[in-house]
Amino acid sequence: MPSAPLPEHEYARLLELARYDILDTAPEVAFDRLTRLAARTLRAPAAIINFVDQDRQWGKSCFGTGDSTAPRADSFCAWTILSDEVLAVPDTSVDPRFQNNRQVTGEPHIRMYAGAPLITPGGYRLGSICVIDTQPRVLTEEDHAALQDLAALVMDELELRLRNRMLEAQIDQQGRELRELQQTVAHAQVLEEVIALMDAPLSPQEATLAAARLIGTAIYADWTGLVSFQGEEMTMQVAHNKPQINPALLDFAARLPLLPGGVTRALRETTVTTYLEDYAQHPGALKEGVAAGLKSAAWLPLGHYGDASFMLIAVRAERGDRAPWRASDRALLDAAGRSVRAALLRHTALESSARAARQDRLTGIGNRRAFDTDFAARQAAAQPFLVGLIDLDGFKRINDVEGHAQGDRVLQMFATVLQDEVGASGQAYRYGGDEFALLLSGLCEDEALEHVDLAVVAARQLTALPLGASVGFAWAGAADETGGAASAPSPEQVLALADERMYEVKRRRQQRHLPASPSKRSDA
Repeated sequence: MPSAPLPEHEYARLLELARYDILDTAPEVAFDRLTRLAARTLRAPAAIINFVDQDRQWGKSCFGTGDSTAPRADSFCAWTILSDEVLAVPDTSVDPRFQNNRQVTGEPHIRMYAGAPLITPGGYRLGSICVIDTQPRVLTEEDHAALQDLAALVMDELELRLRNRMLEAQIDQQGRELRELQQTVAHAQVLEEVIALMDAPLSPQEATLAAARLIGTAIYADWTGLVSFQGEEMTMQVAHNKPQINPALLDFAARLPLLPGGVTRALRETTVTTYLEDYAQHPGALKEGVAAGLKSAAWLPLGHYGDASFMLIAVRAERGDRAPWRASDRALLDAAGRSVRAALLRHTALESSARAARQDRLTGIGNRRAFDTDFAARQAAAQPFLVGLIDLDGFKRINDVEGHAQGDRVLQMFATVLQDEVGASGQAYRYGGDEFALLLSGLCEDEALEHVDLAVVAARQLTALPLGASVGFAWAGAADETGGAASAPSPEQVLALADERMYEVKRRRQQRHLPASPSKRSDA
């Protein structure tokens, strides 16, 4: 029994058949209605709509007979699609193409076959609508025309079905685009809030943690954490987590800084956002995270502040077929990361500028501006504190004899040791030239003088000339000279009193022609 030859452009025909997505679909009323109509119109016991696939014939609708699926080698319709005309076989038993066909010699015992090809608008023949009979029979020209009309109706139905599918796909796409647009708008609002947070009156750490919380909520992360690195030490704060989160994931987050290795530590120096769609497949994945159900994660570098660097981690657990990181999620993370990094750089620059404005360039301790600011702040706190004014005796001669470079080294040594000595008790300032000042809490005058004395001794090691210090003290804040409660003197009064006492010490020393000594002060 010969098999039907392949139609011209068979590969393109098969692609066109696939485009209609009709093969192996469920029965549909519209096609069943057409096979019933074909059987009645052509007075046949059975009618079928068949499609010819690469290796088989598949029946979409079968009226009056069973399933028509068969190998392509046995297919009558494989012959029908070779022409645009109706293929009519009045008696299969005498047709050499079909007389030994198993559908002729066996079920359904086809003796008469007539099929019209299903022709696409592009001219490809996908299959046929056919009628069969168990008795030989000759169809009329009107029967042929009716069959071709029915084939055209089948194609109309296929085209309608295809257009409906394309329209549904377009509507779905528009729906996805609308949802994505809505998400983008929502993310833009979140980004505005992040930017506002970084300008709010919060510490950079507080603002960054709050920003991480906003971002994690917006991208529907299961939990979002703020990681900070200081040297080799890593800390992590969970900024946000879903209420229904698996407790194992939160436990993993808490233990993450204690676990060696891992993706997070490997990315500590990264400057670009890293996304993992499948965490378990990464060579640096921690088994504890995989066991806790961590599916996908994103690492967002947030920059540096002080001696710490910050990173946001957003984690998602196993969640069916949900896309791990959508385009809008990535856009928000990247934009938020840039905003936070810029804000931290701005904070760092402002603080550096503020420190420079308060810092004496030569000695590195506070300058006159810092003294005035800190004095006012302490005065506003209404707590007693000790103010000291210091003048280095003999310093001008060091400059004149040993040179200004040597004088600078003496000032630097004196300032460094003085600040180190007062330590947590207060702050040392270079008031101007060879004059220094102290703001102290919790120290009496004798204890403060001991600190000044040690600083003078250290500075003397750098010069062969005599060096000493005249010191005057006065109490400020809500205290009197003995530390008891009294009405607080004004800053001008306090500084004038300390200055007066300092120069009183200097005058007495000059009158007695004594060498400068830091332990000498006014008894007033």
